[in-house]
Amino acid sequence: MSITIRLAQNNDIPYIAELIPLSARKLQATYYSSAQIEGALGTVFAVDSQLIIDGTYFVAEACGQIVGCGGWSQRNTLFGGDRSLADSQDILLDPSQEESARIRAFFVHPDWSRRGIGTRIMQTCEYAAIQAGFKKIELVATLAGEPLYTAFAYHALARFEIPLPNGMQLPVVRMTKSFTKSTISV
Repeated sequence: MSITIRLAQNNDIPYIAELIPLSARKLQATYYSSAQIEGALGTVFAVDSQLIIDGTYFVAEACGQIVGCGGWSQRNTLFGGDRSLADSQDILLDPSQEESARIRAFFVHPDWSRRGIGTRIMQTCEYAAIQAGFKKIELVATLAGEPLYTAFAYHALARFEIPLPNGMQLPVVRMTKSFTKSTISV
């Protein structure tokens, strides 16, 4: 089955918004309670339309449907969607100042997990960040996402908890990677 990776468009937002809760509820369930997942939906697990506007968010398509999504960012925000970013200062980062690009908002449809979709989107994101001049990338990984990022040679900087609107806490891992053009394959 052919899977294509392409830049997300504004008209993809409703499909991405449907994919995120499906992905989170199924693929995060081994790592988080249902209360934690529900508390993260709409804030931590959510669409960030700025990534689509910036042209740094990708979707994976198969059989005419979006089966995965994820992106990178040249903005300061490490995680969260439109609702959680309303009051933040999402400034642009400068690779010439040794600032790190961000990996953001990876979700895969549960029926399509373990088929290399996250890997392909990650390769696409890293390549794009390199082309934009970044030599480092940071991210905030869910516990479910940590193995993917570890496989890509990211290492943990810190473990912390994100407070959720429902009073729960979401344990996550801040990770980083330094790279050059020779350390990535696309």
